[in-house]
Amino acid sequence: MNALSLFSGIGGLDLAAEWAGFKTVAFCERDEFCQKVLRKHWPEVRIFDDVRTLDTSELPAIELLHGGYPCQPFSTAGNRRGEADERHMWPHMLRIVRELKPRWVVGENVKGHITLGLDTVCDDLEAEGYTVRAICIPACAVGAPHIRERVFVVANLRTWDTWKRVESIKKNVHRDEQWQQANMPSADSRSSVCAGNDGDWKIVRTNKAGWWEAEPAVGRVVYGVPTQPYRFKQLGNAVVPQQAYPIFAAIAETYNMELSGR
Repeated sequence: MNALSLFSGIGGLDLAAEWAGFKTVAFCERDEFCQKVLRKHWPEVRIFDDVRTLDTSELPAIELLHGGYPCQPFSTAGNRRGEADERHMWPHMLRIVRELKPRWVVGENVKGHITLGLDTVCDDLEAEGYTVRAICIPACAVGAPHIRERVFVVANLRTWDTWKRVESIKKNVHRDEQWQQANMPSADSRSSVCAGNDGDWKIVRTNKAGWWEAEPAVGRVVYGVPTQPYRFKQLGNAVVPQQAYPIFAAIAETYNMELSGR
């Protein structure tokens, strides 16, 4: 099952897709540091450097096209200029969808996309013959010690029946999120938890079993690390692979069932 990765970053979505059984045949990423990371982990995979000029005629048949198109036009942390923002790259991703017509499309963005731009993305995909659903999955639903809500736009070119599996993903994510919230560290554990301006709990560090630690328990570990600013920037832009994995796993299962005629 071939996958094309757009706005690849350091490969968070690609790692999740690989876990689910997809083979990444090409990346598209313009940041040089990100390209180095991708080459290290996927040395045989071609990297295109600009989504605006990517020539789809050079690609094989693609079953899955995915990408976290830039969030700056939609993020509540920015000016929210939407389509007027020069970083608005969704039209270029749509152009590639039109040319390749992959069976599945998965887009990723920030929660602010729900109130700005998401309807356009869904309308564009539906106009190309896709059935579309949007799912919001927080990182805490998959065991991370932070909320980090992300919107996944999932589009299928073939049949409505496959959405039964997508709906089951939504139910499981909601259940897991409730469990995580019920098991958050107590409010009096101020060394581990602090309250954000929006009233949500932000976990900075905890030794609670099952939670991820932001840094190893070694003093001054981040000082003097080569390329530290670049690493932090790319991690901040990356997608938690575990957030996307349930979607890719359901797509892979459905795809295999279709091939077997079930």
